[in-house]
Order: sequence, then structure tokens, then C-alpha cells
Amino acid sequence: MDERLPDPTTQYPRPDFPAQEQSPPGWTGPMDPPPDHGEDSYRGHGRLTGLRTLVTGGDSGIGRAVALAFAREGADVAFTHLPEEEREADETARLVREAGRRAVPVACDIREEAACRALIDRTVAELGGIDVLVNNAAYQMSQPDGIEAISTEQFDRVVRTNLYGMFWLSKLALAHMGAGASIINTTSVQAYKPSPHLLDYAMTKGAIANFTQGLAQMLAERGIRVNAVAPGPVWTPLIPATMPDTREFGKQSPLGRPAQPAEMAPAYVFLASPQAGYITGEIMNATGGTPLP
Repeated sequence: MDERLPDPTTQYPRPDFPAQEQSPPGWTGPMDPPPDHGEDSYRGHGRLTGLRTLVTGGDSGIGRAVALAFAREGADVAFTHLPEEEREADETARLVREAGRRAVPVACDIREEAACRALIDRTVAELGGIDVLVNNAAYQMSQPDGIEAISTEQFDRVVRTNLYGMFWLSKLALAHMGAGASIINTTSVQAYKPSPHLLDYAMTKGAIANFTQGLAQMLAERGIRVNAVAPGPVWTPLIPATMPDTREFGKQSPLGRPAQPAEMAPAYVFLASPQAGYITGEIMNATGGTPLP
């Protein structure tokens, strides 16, 4: 076998994983196996040189992997985290700066419109503008006991984090984006194949896919592209913090394992790059083989 082409079924750890549970929002350090964000593997090729980027939920998981990849491709990176995630954010900032790029970590709860406005203002003040907005921050909480177990408080948090924040940030960022800029949203396999225990989360991911395709048509004449990535199961701190049993997580995918965050980042890099100049309104599936419409 060519060592340059690893077997995707065995390239990363496969379940069964050790049983583990964390309190939300979850932390990278205790995870077993540890997630890979591309720290030792991602190699940049100058695809995003000089771009000014904003990534929500950049402290860990997919967001950290995207921030790292963007920086190694030559972009400066502002990113959000919750106040209690400062330790995780420090590590993302370190990785970005280690790549020789500017890192702007911002403690921000995107459920509030005023916080989203302040985030855009700070990003523009620090970086001089916005060329790429990645709406990645999300919240979920598994409720295997059915819709009756989904409280109004949970429903409100899921919808405001996953939808309101994306809407406000996209709307506010446009004043600072010119032709060639792009918005990339994180939807999910859940948008098309919803798991009953993630009913409210899956609903929002379906809405994100719809929003992406509608906004892409709206902004096409301005030369601003809008796309989304639809991950399948990905091994991030959100999983042990919100799922009742992680031992078989990702086992249902045709590749037999969950993705690592590092495997998602190249999709965002491509969609942000000039090489994707004719691609807008696209949902890029990264599901480990699960077929989607």
C-alpha cells in the first residue's frame, strides 16, 4: 500500500471508545482518544494569503481545526469562544500565532444581537475588514426521552445559538465584505437524516442548509459566495458533553468511525479560496460515506 494514501477506515481511532462524560461545553484535554486538529499534519500552500477571517466557535473542535488551517494558509483569524472556554481559546490562538498570523480571540455569546454587532466591529477594527465568515458555533443536547424532555430553555438556546447568531453575523458582516468574499456555514448530516434524540438540533441544521442556498442566490450579483459544509459524526468536545454514551460514536458511518476535526478543515479552506470562485449555494458533504440528497 502507498504510504501517502492511508486507509480511511483505519487512519484514525475507531470505536468502541472508552466511556466518558463531561459537563457542557466540554473540554479537549480529557477526551480519549484525543482529537486531531491538524497540529502535526496540516500543511499550508498559501491558498488564503492575506485574507481576514472570522470563525465562530473557534476554541475547539471543527472551529479550532479551521482556524489552524486558515492560519497556515496565510489568513489572519478572529474567532469566538464562550467566556468559560478561555483556556481552550488560548490554545487556538497559540496555534494561529505559531503559524505567523494574527489571532483575535473574542469572548462572545452569539445568542445576543448586541454581542454579534460588537464582534463584527472588533474584527473589523483588529483585522481591517472581513473576507471570510465561518458560522460554525453550535449547541446541542441529546434528549432520548422524546420531545417532552426538550425544555423551552433548551430549545431557545439551540435555536438562538445555531440560527439567530448565524443570521445576525451574516447580516452585519456584509457591510464589510466585497466581491470575492465568502460566507461558510456549518450544517450537518442531521439536516437530512435527523436523529430523534437530536430533534431540535437537527431542525436548525436543516434551516442552515436552506439559509445557505437562499442567501447564496441573494448575494450572487454582489460577487459574495455562500456555501456550507455538512459534517457527519466528528469527534469534538461537544460529544462527551452532550451525548449519553460515546462508546460507539461514529460507528454507524460507512467508514466505521467518526471524523477528526482535521478532516473537516480542508473543505472550509477550499470553499474560502479563489479556487472555489464558481461555487456558491453548495452543501459540501463530509459524512464518511453516508449518502445525502
